[in-house]
Amino acid sequence: MTSDPHSANSHPTANSHPTAAHAHNRAAWDARVRQGQRFTRPADDRDFANPLATVDGLGWLGGDIRHRRLLCLAAGGGRQGPLYAAAGAEVTVVDISPGMLELDRQVAAERRLSIRTVEASMDDLSMFGEGEFEIVIHPVSTCYVERIEPVYRQVARVLAGGGLYISQHKQPASLQADVRPAPRGYELLEPYYRSGPLPAVAGSRHREEGTLEYLHRWEELLGGMCRAGLVIEDLIEPLHAEADAEPGCFAHRSRYVAPYVRIKARRVRGSPAASQSPRLWIPD
Repeated sequence: MTSDPHSANSHPTANSHPTAAHAHNRAAWDARVRQGQRFTRPADDRDFANPLATVDGLGWLGGDIRHRRLLCLAAGGGRQGPLYAAAGAEVTVVDISPGMLELDRQVAAERRLSIRTVEASMDDLSMFGEGEFEIVIHPVSTCYVERIEPVYRQVARVLAGGGLYISQHKQPASLQADVRPAPRGYELLEPYYRSGPLPAVAGSRHREEGTLEYLHRWEELLGGMCRAGLVIEDLIEPLHAEADAEPGCFAHRSRYVAPYVRIKARRVRGSPAASQSPRLWIPD
């Protein structure tokens, strides 16, 4: 989808009173943009050669997203939004970091793509109407909010009935495990039942230095999604392990602890989140 690149516009944050964690992570990601850190590098020509294949290697989107109303949630950085727009979707990008959104606007201008950008936290989408989007794409980012349930409720509200929610999250065990190998593997250092942000870390590709990150249990990751009215249709653990990897590196640690989980879910028509009356949903 191409159009006047100046149609890529920005809206102010919806949360006029951000929490300390929101403010911290906004500043941290702005700093990472200035430093050119990982996840702040825009998509390149190779990615745009076949944009839908680049972002949807699993085929969960059905092979055609032209003219679909798509929200890239907490997904600034010049990659996700531009690629989905290049594949034909009507794209809105939400991110808490002005710097990450500026990367999207730069890429949109360079490639003459139409993208709407909105500065907001993923747990406050009050600027959007109910059922405004047909697809919500949510890369790894829920670790930056203390509670995941409000995020799911917001997604369910802005997602149309039958719409897709594709999200990726950091696995709890990966956030518990040491970044350095022990004689028999990688030890669990952090308790599973915990509160507050994780301790700071340095030199690990499994964490983003300078940010506040939170561990979400499986009950919260999966149960919270279901309770919000989203039915899980598929789940994978993206493979990052390599058999001959050097001990201590990302690929070696991934042999012991899968770093991410990717989930395909669908907004149920007339779900409890919408009607407040429980019911059994049966696939068509």
